[in-house]
Amino acid sequence: MDKNWNEKIEKLTLELTEIPSIVGTREENNVVEKIYEKFIEMEYFKKHPENVLYIPVKDDSLERKSVMAIVKGEKGNSKKTLVLIGHTDTVGVSDYGILSDYATKPLELKEKLTEVSLPKEALEDLESGEYLFGRGIFDMKCGVATLITIVESISKDVKNFEGNIVFAAVCDEEGNSGGMLSVVPKLVNLQEKEGFEYLAVIDTDYSAPRYEGDSTRYVYIGTVGKLMPSFYIVGSETHAGDPFKGLDPNHISAAIVEEFNFNTKYCDEAEGEFTVPPISLRQQDLKPEYSVQTTKTSYLYFNFGTHSSTPDQIMDKVIDGTNLAFQKVIDSLNIEYKKYCEANSFPYEKLPWEARTISFEELYEKVKIEKGQELDEKIKELSEKLLKDENVDERIFALKIVETVHNMWSNKEPVVIVYFSPPYYPHIYVKGETLLEKKLLNTIQQVLEEIDSNYNIKMKKFYPYISDLSFAAAPREENAINSLKNNMPGFGLKYNLPIEDMQKLNLPVINIGPFGKDAHKFTERLEKDYSFNIAPKIVYQVILDLLK
Repeated sequence: MDKNWNEKIEKLTLELTEIPSIVGTREENNVVEKIYEKFIEMEYFKKHPENVLYIPVKDDSLERKSVMAIVKGEKGNSKKTLVLIGHTDTVGVSDYGILSDYATKPLELKEKLTEVSLPKEALEDLESGEYLFGRGIFDMKCGVATLITIVESISKDVKNFEGNIVFAAVCDEEGNSGGMLSVVPKLVNLQEKEGFEYLAVIDTDYSAPRYEGDSTRYVYIGTVGKLMPSFYIVGSETHAGDPFKGLDPNHISAAIVEEFNFNTKYCDEAEGEFTVPPISLRQQDLKPEYSVQTTKTSYLYFNFGTHSSTPDQIMDKVIDGTNLAFQKVIDSLNIEYKKYCEANSFPYEKLPWEARTISFEELYEKVKIEKGQELDEKIKELSEKLLKDENVDERIFALKIVETVHNMWSNKEPVVIVYFSPPYYPHIYVKGETLLEKKLLNTIQQVLEEIDSNYNIKMKKFYPYISDLSFAAAPREENAINSLKNNMPGFGLKYNLPIEDMQKLNLPVINIGPFGKDAHKFTERLEKDYSFNIAPKIVYQVILDLLK
């Protein structure tokens, strides 16, 4: 690399940070266009302008786009290729409050932060001068600047570079990953057109302490996955003055939260590494008006991390846990109802409720038997209507389909219907079973052993934060994919995932990111020495060694 690469990375990091690119806004394109300009100004791309291109997000009302740059080494005519990715968008800046105007101006923000109250650790880091603060500087403008600088360095000497680089700076990572999902088919197209032999995907997303006082720097081979188990709960309505004659779906919902929320029993494990436990992301009833009638239905969904479990396995676990929660509600109701009857000298009879939990796939099959083609026509009609309304997001789209299918079912007894809401992020578990996996594992181990650094750098198996790395592969088990598709209402309509292209790529992944703290907080900050000096060296050496 160039001798002053660390200075270049720092300067470019600041420049990119100063361009607001909040996810879900048109301004995402501003930073993408700046990166495009950076590339076309490089000598290599002046000679090969066809190797820099925009990739629009499919069916995007905001007309957002990603940028791709391709460098073809001229030594040996090798087809070996590495894919580099980094996301250009950030979360919003409202958490900065009165400092929001300075959120993307790190040099000015440094002074402004002295005027507000900061947590002790953040204040110490600010006063040390070893950190740069700002929205997106850590997550992940520094990582993008690192990759741009590396690509530029490689492009200056393509005659002596063996192999190829495909770099994609993608938008919308903090939202629905529209950028990466549009890039994946292009990668497959390039593979077929150019004959590229992809070896791995390298990301430079952020790396942070994993616990209080953790000073380790981490390199991650593989990535965590994500599913969103969702619950449509049908109770039995009643007058609030006679509550035991009904079954409150909010009660069941609360029991489901109690069963799953932060319950480490549902952490997914592989090689001694555990996902975070499930956390609820939404919980509400579906009663549209106020009255003293109890609600009939409610719904909720959770964030579930995966390291090794496939969608069908998660569905089985969730149904079992839901049945357990449902039964606890019924048992508790009978205990309280008996106490109530005794207190009022009323005769007691056991309440009629039974715990029932089924998957959406099972619900669909039951209604299909009853309604036949009418069911599919109703789903099609509803889908077409919902697709015209931009205010209906993927989660609501799925909910409305579940609600409609249940309403067509003749069985009106209380039930919990479990389904998956979008999005889905597959985990990528690099076990070392394939040649590509072995090569990646051996390479990073060797690079970390040889790197000249005063830091404690460790390799871990799963990048712990949801990222676009997930789309470099997909499960190949037919039952896993069928469970996903059949239990995710709206799959292929409102929510599209290039499963087949992801399966074609089937690549191991690695994240070698800058170090910092507090991503998605107003104290977001980047540690300068490791981020500008050490992490880029690791990335660069891994690239060279993988392509040997």
